[in-house]
Amino acid sequence: MHKSLFARCKRSWIVGLLTGPIAFSAGGCADAQAPSKPVATEEQAVRVVTVTRGLEHPWSVAWLPDGRMLVTERPGRLRLVGADGKLDRAPIAGLPAIEAYGQGGLFDVALHPRFAENALVYLSYAGKGPDGVGTELARGRLVGTRLENVEVLFRQQPKGRPGRHFGGRIVFDGPGFVYLTLGDRGEMLRAQKLDDHAGSVIRLHDDGRVPSDNPFVGRPGAKPELYTLGNRNMQGAALHPKTGELWTHEHGPQGGDEVNVIRAGTNYGWPVITYGVNYGIGTKIGEGTHKAGMAQPLYYWVPSIAPSGMAFYDGDKFPHWRGDLFIGALRDQTLVRLRLDGEKVVKEERMLKGVLGRIRDVRQGPDGYLYLLTDESDGMLVRLEPVN
Repeated sequence: MHKSLFARCKRSWIVGLLTGPIAFSAGGCADAQAPSKPVATEEQAVRVVTVTRGLEHPWSVAWLPDGRMLVTERPGRLRLVGADGKLDRAPIAGLPAIEAYGQGGLFDVALHPRFAENALVYLSYAGKGPDGVGTELARGRLVGTRLENVEVLFRQQPKGRPGRHFGGRIVFDGPGFVYLTLGDRGEMLRAQKLDDHAGSVIRLHDDGRVPSDNPFVGRPGAKPELYTLGNRNMQGAALHPKTGELWTHEHGPQGGDEVNVIRAGTNYGWPVITYGVNYGIGTKIGEGTHKAGMAQPLYYWVPSIAPSGMAFYDGDKFPHWRGDLFIGALRDQTLVRLRLDGEKVVKEERMLKGVLGRIRDVRQGPDGYLYLLTDESDGMLVRLEPVN
């Protein structure tokens, strides 16, 4: 194996020990290819079109108004992809200091709702401090191929030493509040502490100020940014297209991955209640699966699929899928489609099993197609198109 390829495979193998299996092939590590023939699903055959590749562990994608795309790479680069799929060789300059550490690095990218007026780009990433590493939120103005006037809006406190469970998804709601998901940093008891940001969703104004109606504002000792608590590691978040509510999913331990509807002040239970068990030994975690005052998941998986990325589909290219929820899976290497009836899952389909490898992000593009990012050392951005 070529030396540089070996180095990238080694990094993927080490990260895979923490986040799930890596796909290998005769050509090297994580050498998945988009299939040349249509792929059947229960309701619609699809064509998987490679938009671009050569991305190192891509994490998120956002569309600029002119059709170009911003793609984050976990090692700490923000890449620009043309509307024609051409990947700019030089990454976007001017990013904040990013710590590529374990599962940490550069995570999500999101545009301000009024990006056409202010050109503001928001990034979540692992940032270093004297007490370790934690998730941070920054924004900057995109000018050409550089971020200018970059300011850090939020720093997780306290940080932590483990290299896992950073969360990192960014979502703007209709009124313009920004939400950021935070993992428990591999120290599970932190998710139940009001004086700790870990294991929560936080809610801010777009400039980083704390909203006065956040549920724990004014409570002695509580972090005012907290919107929820009791979350383990949320790597998927999306607004419901009809209700406007924030939905998330999170990694369970061994079993117990969850889908939740996020509501102010709610305790989602981790690690007091869970449908998962301790890795390897299978012993019980916490007090069971139910407890008064702690929310039940809307849906959960046993065994785990290791979910990442999440999108409601409301476009016109796949009319049979309109209203469905799509979730990528790392460990299960599949795309999950959930058919919903309100807040009840009435059907699950697993698509593209083993076709692309680890699916890190799922997005509906402005053209109405579904886009996926693969979490590989030679990662791809692919587009799903219907085959009539």
